Amino acid sequence: MRAPLDLSLYLVTDTALCGTRGVADVVRAGVAGGVTAVQVRAKDAPDRELLALVRSVQEVLRDTGVALLVDDAVDVALLAGADGVHLGQSDLPAAQVRDLVGPDLLLGLSVSSVEEVRAAPLDALDYLGVGPVWATPTKPRAAAPLGPAGVAAVVAAAALPCVAIGGLHAGTVAALRDTGVAGFCVVSEICAAADPAAAARGLRAAGALA
Repeated sequence: MRAPLDLSLYLVTDTALCGTRGVADVVRAGVAGGVTAVQVRAKDAPDRELLALVRSVQEVLRDTGVALLVDDAVDVALLAGADGVHLGQSDLPAAQVRDLVGPDLLLGLSVSSVEEVRAAPLDALDYLGVGPVWATPTKPRAAAPLGPAGVAAVVAAAALPCVAIGGLHAGTVAALRDTGVAGFCVVSEICAAADPAAAARGLRAAGALA
């Protein structure tokens, strides 16, 4: 059965930025402050370490209604029983991943242009991650920043819910309210915050969508 997906405030984890508090505790605090979806991302972690990390976050999210997605690692997502997988442009082809995982797993794809939207198998996907909106230190090799106008153009080309990512914080999310995005995705703004719950509340208040 497909899990519900609320993109309002989408947290992507960063193990290094979470520091000694640990990813699970940061996720717990973020959810208390209003995080509505969590993607576990640990590009350099060995498979078993990633699986253990996903399961620790899964335990935190149990009975919260917050969807748990895994970045790229389809096998880990399936083993853990996660709610979904998020793919980048250089990851496994989304259409083939959908064939592999079946209809119930949530599937997202990162896009950075209208052309990438047009090339995407939208019927295989549940949502798109759109960005970077602005330059971000967590992805120094990302595509050129889109800005609010670029985000709006990508969203207009997509027939799916879109979540904006890249350089978002409480001072910038308001600029995206009229772009058509379904929510905002952050990494460092919550993972590196002294008070992740307060950071999440601030983002929710600043970016409140109609």
